[in-house]
Amino acid sequence: MSEAKATKGAAADGADGGSTVGTPDGTPGSARPRRRQARGEARIAQLLRAAASVFCTSGYTASSTNAIAREAGVSPGTLYQFFPNKEAIAVELGDQLLNRWRDTYGAAFTQSHIELPLDRMLDAILDPLIAFNCENPAFSVLMHGSEIPGRITEEHDTLHATMLTRVESALAGYLPDVPADQVRRIADMTFMLFKAGLDLIMAHEGEERAAYIQELKTIMFRYLDPLVGDDAPHRAARRAPHTP
Repeated sequence: MSEAKATKGAAADGADGGSTVGTPDGTPGSARPRRRQARGEARIAQLLRAAASVFCTSGYTASSTNAIAREAGVSPGTLYQFFPNKEAIAVELGDQLLNRWRDTYGAAFTQSHIELPLDRMLDAILDPLIAFNCENPAFSVLMHGSEIPGRITEEHDTLHATMLTRVESALAGYLPDVPADQVRRIADMTFMLFKAGLDLIMAHEGEERAAYIQELKTIMFRYLDPLVGDDAPHRAARRAPHTP
């Protein structure tokens, strides 16, 4: 456990946590009421939501604990009961988002999805990945900022490598006769197309966002479709996703 998280945990226990109360002889007594622990958890969630909003608005570097406290509607002193500094807040928020991202891509890259025809596979995998990023814009801020805490960067790099392996494994089923080194290059290119397209998607809203999502799917389909070939498994009809 990092020092920041340990400090945060101790502070949270002191404020609204669920630690035990000692008896006169020093032995552990009954647990503090669950209601107090729940209040502490709710306050942490409130502060993390505020931090996500401030990070998205101001960027991580320009954000401050005072701004986060103001966004949460609490005093800086209340914030410091739970987090010793901005870095500790970012690490906690980053941990939560990374765990949810793992769950999201784990559910996207299922065997049933990678056995679909190419056009339907792109829908099944891309839709939840794009939705997660659109619903959690702080994820992109924390994963790609220039002064993000090193722990987040390290975990993101590990996750990036894992996702790239998933993409390569998924594409291998569509490219059974392609040499492994070429499949790896195709996976690299596909992943970079996704990242570039996601940046454009995140920069727009409403109908324009939907249009860019469709453009990304079309580009990826037209890149992969000729490589798949007519006789490959999971062969899709020769059309871009959702086009007549």
